[in-house]
Amino acid sequence: MARANEDTLAELHEAVAQDLLNKLKSGEATAQELSAAIKFLKDNNITTIIDRENTTGKLLQFLPKFDDEDEDQAA
Repeated sequence: MARANEDTLAELHEAVAQDLLNKLKSGEATAQELSAAIKFLKDNNITTIIDRENTTGKLLQFLPKFDDEDEDQAA
């Protein structure tokens, strides 16, 4: 069986990305689809710079805060 060429793989990559994006934008993404989107970003080395003004930065307010002293005592 012949290997897929670069154009075919690029088209598949775009289709997967677009499908995941459509699910997220519609608000109908399942937990499994959210997980797939996160994995897709990670597998493609997509990162962001966290800034208090961007969406990723705004998520920080919902994360639990840990005290360094608590970590030292647990060890």
